Amino acid sequence: MAQRLFALFCSGWLLLNFPLLGLWDIDVTVMGLPLLPTALLGLWAILIGALAWLMERQTKTEKAD
Repeated sequence: MAQRLFALFCSGWLLLNFPLLGLWDIDVTVMGLPLLPTALLGLWAILIGALAWLMERQTKTEKAD
């Protein structure tokens, strides 16, 4: 479990760090919102969803044992 959480942390760190984050810094809007903040919020939400899924999956597995 700790390895998956560490992998998720590393993925989030890489996605929200400068080199890849610079890809979203262009002059485009999504439904009237700038792309960079929209992408940040979306990536953040995906990471939180993945974390919640991992934690719930672990809890159900522990209860089954």
